[in-house]
Amino acid sequence: MQTHVLGKTNRTVSAVGLGTWQLGADWGDVSESDALAVLAASAEAGVTFFDTADVYGDGRSEQIIGKFLRDHGTGITVATKMGRRLEQLPENYVLENFRAWTERSRRNLGVETLDLVQLHCPPTAVVTSDEVYDALDALVAEGVIANYGLSVETCEQALAAIARPNVATIQIIINAFRLKPLDAVLPAALEAGVGIIARVPLASGLLTGKYTPATTFPENDHRNYNRDGSHFDVGETFSGVDYAVGLQAAERFAQLAKDLDGPTTAQAALAWLAQCDGISTVIPGARSTAQAKANAAAGAMGDLGTDFNQGVRDIYDELLRADIHPRW
Repeated sequence: MQTHVLGKTNRTVSAVGLGTWQLGADWGDVSESDALAVLAASAEAGVTFFDTADVYGDGRSEQIIGKFLRDHGTGITVATKMGRRLEQLPENYVLENFRAWTERSRRNLGVETLDLVQLHCPPTAVVTSDEVYDALDALVAEGVIANYGLSVETCEQALAAIARPNVATIQIIINAFRLKPLDAVLPAALEAGVGIIARVPLASGLLTGKYTPATTFPENDHRNYNRDGSHFDVGETFSGVDYAVGLQAAERFAQLAKDLDGPTTAQAALAWLAQCDGISTVIPGARSTAQAKANAAAGAMGDLGTDFNQGVRDIYDELLRADIHPRW
């Protein structure tokens, strides 16, 4: 497993981490025993970064990670998120609420100090607020959190946050179907020493190459109920790509991966992303131990080469850029 320094946290983390949204809710049901097995398989495969949030399963994801940490000791950096327990209005992003939210996450995870807390895709007015950063600095000073960052929806939000001196990390959607962050966000983060956490790296599964027009998803899976963006930003579901167009792009991407003669389509997508200059860690989800191990293996792959990189850009330019690039 390759490793990188996670921005201003100065922690070394695995190039491929683990996203744990699916261990809480919104992706169908996962039992606690299965969730713990996924965490264990990931750690055994070299994963040292888990990403969660206080609203994943209303704290269930944090609680399961906390149980895993108690049983397996240290060595894992855990990033959580806050800001979605109340309506996302700028007036709710205040120190009093930050203290309440982080106290709950500390209890769920069973730790005194949270490794990294990220604002959970807040409104732009929050991203640009001096008072918000003053409140986050206060939490660091109090020892409640060790570092803070922001999970954002747009490149403009990312660049605004990167300019803040104490922002340690930015989490943003980057994958082979969402290339805009490579233009300005990654270079700016490198210059500022800010870590980049790449989320939705498989475009909600499109980049596994396994979906067809006949594929169905459970009623409580966001790939079913949020395709129109009625519950949260549509860019979080299939990266905002129209499903039919996404299937066309995925078919072409799968052929690129096949030409590599080795990795699965999903592994090629993760390895390509992990090898982008400026990305600290990539956080695919996993619902089984086999999937967790396969994802982790992508963090040890060699360079995919210029032909593969050009193929990724050709797919984006020809099928996706016009609809995706202006939006996020």
